[in-house]
Amino acid sequence: MKIGLFTDSYFPQVSGVATSIKTLKEALEKRGHVVYIFTTTDPNTTTIDKHIIRMPSVPFVSFKDRRIVIRGMLSAYYIAKELELDLIHTQTEFGVGILGKMVANQMNIPCIHTYHTMYEDYLHYIAKGKILRPTHVKMFMRVFAHHLSGIVCPSLRVVNSLRSYGVKSPLRVIPTGIDLEKFQDPKTKDPKKIKELRENLGYSDDQVLLLSLSRLSYEKNIQEVIHGFKEIHEKIPEARLLIVGKGPYEEELQALSEELGLKEWVTFTGEVDNSQVPFYYRTADFFVSCSTSESQGLTYTEAMACEVQCIVCGNDYIDTLFDDLSLGKTFREPKDFVATFLAYYEEKPEKDPHYLEEKLYAMSSDKFAEDILEFYDAAFDYYRTEIEEGKPAYLGLAAGKLLRKKDEEDNF
Repeated sequence: MKIGLFTDSYFPQVSGVATSIKTLKEALEKRGHVVYIFTTTDPNTTTIDKHIIRMPSVPFVSFKDRRIVIRGMLSAYYIAKELELDLIHTQTEFGVGILGKMVANQMNIPCIHTYHTMYEDYLHYIAKGKILRPTHVKMFMRVFAHHLSGIVCPSLRVVNSLRSYGVKSPLRVIPTGIDLEKFQDPKTKDPKKIKELRENLGYSDDQVLLLSLSRLSYEKNIQEVIHGFKEIHEKIPEARLLIVGKGPYEEELQALSEELGLKEWVTFTGEVDNSQVPFYYRTADFFVSCSTSESQGLTYTEAMACEVQCIVCGNDYIDTLFDDLSLGKTFREPKDFVATFLAYYEEKPEKDPHYLEEKLYAMSSDKFAEDILEFYDAAFDYYRTEIEEGKPAYLGLAAGKLLRKKDEEDNF
């Protein structure tokens, strides 16, 4: 099968969405399918891949490390048509995602979508939340989802949100899988390498290392981790906090750690090479997060795969990940972080490798691909039913514009 993944965000941009798409691409290719990614250009791109079609783009106004397409959509349409795609899987609701729906409409093929982002958690990026409201998100998603052949939801929280918006398309919970080979590679378990990294970071064996690894943005609530760490350090003087990642909130977080007098005990590494991420997980004693915006918690499952116990803010989905104390513990409100961590630290639950092994299969990229392919089959059946019943397969947002002459492309 030839599959087109349409996304505004892909590597070298670092995000959970980019990681999810890469995992899906590689897992589908492993099963013999051909996958093409239609996405934005990026000034940091250093390689050319014939399976990645990039369209000219510019940084998003309030989200500088994300990009939006400004032209080239007509060329992308012709490329998609020439490739004879069998199915389109959109990964964004905006520029490239709308293009994916248009292309599917013109080619008469199914289009399914993955709803990655709970936008209510990000409205502050647009004029500090003064223009776009949750009601606007509901209306937009109802329009975008109209007549899709299926929507992949990383968690039940996403299903419930979309149903509350009035979305009628078929929904299925399929958590994004992780590449277990990457996180359980014997090389990443080498005690010497882990000890060396820990020493290079300035930590001794007797210190208790808390790790925060994510994009450094406001909604990740790392500021709550730093505030909480102040109290944790008072109770556990040998505690240290390592913050890995980059993002628009980095300077504010560094200033906060200094303001709280924690500069000596809180370390910021900036972005680290993707191949080194497993080592950073394994060098930590605990993975911590106060984020309330997680729909799937990819970093949580990565930490789990690296055998690191987690103390994280939960929800109906995240709570099911940590259903045994050997894996970690969740709390419902950021204000409960300190008490939960201290109680877990005192209890010191033993790790259970057998239970972990069972848990990880359900979160593997292999299981992810199996579930996605099964949903693709269901989407084909749903699409044929829609056609047979005489219903329009898609909303066809401005689809007619795709038929413009090629010399008008720059204005499209």
